[in-house]
Amino acid sequence: MKKAFFVNGGAGRVLCAIPPLEWYQQNVDTDVVIVSEGWTDLFLTSSVRRNAYDVNHKRLFQDKLRDKEIITLEPYRLNAYFNQKCNLIQAFDMLINDNTEEIPDTKSFNLEISRHDQAFGYNLVKQVKQQSGKDKIVVFQPLGSGAKREGEFIIDDSGRSFEVKDIVSIVQELSKHAGVIMMTNVQIPVQQTMGAAIPEANILQWMGIIKMCDYFLGCDSMGQHYAHALGKPATVVIGST
Repeated sequence: MKKAFFVNGGAGRVLCAIPPLEWYQQNVDTDVVIVSEGWTDLFLTSSVRRNAYDVNHKRLFQDKLRDKEIITLEPYRLNAYFNQKCNLIQAFDMLINDNTEEIPDTKSFNLEISRHDQAFGYNLVKQVKQQSGKDKIVVFQPLGSGAKREGEFIIDDSGRSFEVKDIVSIVQELSKHAGVIMMTNVQIPVQQTMGAAIPEANILQWMGIIKMCDYFLGCDSMGQHYAHALGKPATVVIGST
């Protein structure tokens, strides 16, 4: 029986599932069904996009799932992963390609960023370079996806986000040496000018921005996975995660 894979979790999990899903599509089943329970747009950067469906896709069960073996991918429950013997891409690979005994080589990313998103990143980085007078650009993502502003505070129950005072001091120091683009959709509760560009961008435009930057600094969230996938040098500060 052919398989349908359900992918859930954050942006990092979705991205890390893509390389082994690409291999499965190329080598096992060209019509494999992939159901995304979140971050569906990330599949647009991969050749599996023609087989990827949002969980709310019309007639998904009737047209795509009725005759499939449905598999929910949960790498965090894989022994090799929680014992730190494999990374997240390898864990997905072991589950998708039905080999939980041997740890495979890490399959590489082959992200296909649209010309529109690449142009968005190029133009923004060029603008920040001109405005800052710096020839290097750092993208700084200080907050995890669950962070929210409550008055003068940033609250992140996951513990992964930077403290406000550290965000301010880091931007001040970085901006002495490089143009800074802050990756956040949460307003930082400060009175002074941050000294960083804070663009409004969607998740695929951020991929274009990071592709065009020189360095990434951030917490354990979406940006670090983009930086890794795009081969950008990075510093990632891991909190409680």
